[in-house]
Amino acid sequence: MPRWSRDTAFAAVVVLAAAALRAQSPAPLKVLISADMEGVGGVSTWSVQAGSKGREYEKFRELMTKEVNAAVEGAFAAGATEVVVGDSHGDAQNIDVELLDKRARLIRAWPRPLAMMQGIDATFGAVVFVGYHAAEGRPAATLSHSFSGTIEVELDGVPVPEAGFNAAIAGDFGVPVVFLSGDQTICGDAKKLFGPIETAVVKEATGFYSATMIHPEEAQRLIREGVRRGVARRGELKPYRIAHPVTLRIRYNSVVEAEVVAMLPGVERPAGNVIVFRGRDMVEVSKFFEAISNIRVQ
Repeated sequence: MPRWSRDTAFAAVVVLAAAALRAQSPAPLKVLISADMEGVGGVSTWSVQAGSKGREYEKFRELMTKEVNAAVEGAFAAGATEVVVGDSHGDAQNIDVELLDKRARLIRAWPRPLAMMQGIDATFGAVVFVGYHAAEGRPAATLSHSFSGTIEVELDGVPVPEAGFNAAIAGDFGVPVVFLSGDQTICGDAKKLFGPIETAVVKEATGFYSATMIHPEEAQRLIREGVRRGVARRGELKPYRIAHPVTLRIRYNSVVEAEVVAMLPGVERPAGNVIVFRGRDMVEVSKFFEAISNIRVQ
């Protein structure tokens, strides 16, 4: 056989072998898990479980980590090839780095431009919310609040919980929320906002502090199975999109906080404790919100 023929044949074999390997390798599937703590199973108060000085905080940061691990397991079971976890409670340094599933990468601490959604971009296929809670003022909802706990937030005239604000950031990148865990109120609110996503009710709230709990292992099972179903169903679920430009309206409990924020260019103040900001998209709105959230009024 002439040399050029042998070389051509060898090149053809290499190309075919590479094609076969690509066919066997799973298509990339990245999943972002944003984890809060108030919606973790068993959490009822800041003073005992969800605050860093709480009597049971160390126990519940371990349970938070285990719920996140359950979500990581569910994502990989559904075909994920990469999972990024964003610690998004308090000082964002709650998840136990030694107990966290070794396959996941972890984003910690503040500030960060996309806050609870740091890391998201158009290369992701799904978003998962673990340990989330209802918005400020919602009844029958454990530790219901919005961000700092002293504000109410609207996007284009629609009141949203943290889940809604964060889902809108993912929506700008075309990524759907596929799962949320927390109490029955935020799970119901999430389905009204996002459509038929998967949820895991890990406690039944009867008030701001009181709730009926289930065993942590059962909560983790519900999360694991729910995330697996949600990631598998990602093609059926639509991203939560806000029309551009985006109008952010914040009502503060403190008139002084609104007064200070209104000193910034482009900010309107239609009422003493209300500010309005219009951003090109959710990324710009998120950066603005993260900046003003770090303003400390004496």
